[in-house]
Amino acid sequence: MKMQQVSDHCFAVLNEKNRVCDANSGLINRGGGVVIDTQSDLPHGRQMIELFSQVWPALPQRVINTHEDADHVWGNQLFEGAEIIAHRSVPERMQKVAEPQEIQKLVHGVGHFLTRMLVKTTHPGLAAAGQQLLEDYNFDGIELVLPTTLFDTRYELNLDGTEVHLIYVGPCHQVGDTIIHVPKERVVFAGDVLFRQCTPMGWTGSYEKWFQCLDLIVQLDPQVIVPGHGTLCGIEGVLEMKAYLQYVRDESKKQFDAGLTSLEAAKKIEFGPYSEWRAPARLYMNVERAYREFRHEPPDAPWDSAGTFDAIYQVAKAKGVEVEF
Repeated sequence: MKMQQVSDHCFAVLNEKNRVCDANSGLINRGGGVVIDTQSDLPHGRQMIELFSQVWPALPQRVINTHEDADHVWGNQLFEGAEIIAHRSVPERMQKVAEPQEIQKLVHGVGHFLTRMLVKTTHPGLAAAGQQLLEDYNFDGIELVLPTTLFDTRYELNLDGTEVHLIYVGPCHQVGDTIIHVPKERVVFAGDVLFRQCTPMGWTGSYEKWFQCLDLIVQLDPQVIVPGHGTLCGIEGVLEMKAYLQYVRDESKKQFDAGLTSLEAAKKIEFGPYSEWRAPARLYMNVERAYREFRHEPPDAPWDSAGTFDAIYQVAKAKGVEVEF
């Protein structure tokens, strides 16, 4: 984990492994301080606070959650007394997708040999994901702290003369997707609508909605973008990810029309110029999302989490790449 200065008053904490749960956070050190996303567990959250304390010694007065996923909200409890801001959908969604008990059970289970062998027999992908998480994360002690300041489409902060615009863009990656624009400093904190140098994965939404969001970021003309996962970038990062999503959707349509399942298609579709991105076998999720659209299924159709990790595992094995999530 490292901190980088993004502009005069904007900073980012970046998780350098860039795998699942390795989310980024932001800080705007004006107007009482604003933290954007709070990390995946309490140790990482505390490390983030320590890094940000180099440029903002007090505990920030506000927290923004860019969406409801666990890796962006599980450090909320460390900001006691802070105003927590998010889209109106986020509190309810957090209680559905970010309750910590399931992942605690998984990580504790794979930490014991017999349980790990049992899980591996039935769900090898889930077991591999649990082992990967166990390398870096400790999910003990997490209490779900929900946002209390909610907005519908836009929300604006004035931090001692620095305007900060919260813009609702979901559902793209998740229902509550929000980007944070600091116009004066030409910075966008993108949350998980943007992944950089790692394969994106979306749980709720549509390709068209995601394309619209990426186009909006380009129109805002930021100089620096902090993605939800991965390295800092400019507009080139947005264009690259849009090209990836277009490529996967187009290739998926060919395989769908040929009668292949989404798993068969993911094994067949080449990684192309994106093979060096982390976790390339996440391709399966993007193929499956395209298939859901081709089948005219609702954008919020639920995922079988264990089956999804197993499919990613199978794609990695079929293509001879490292199993990572």
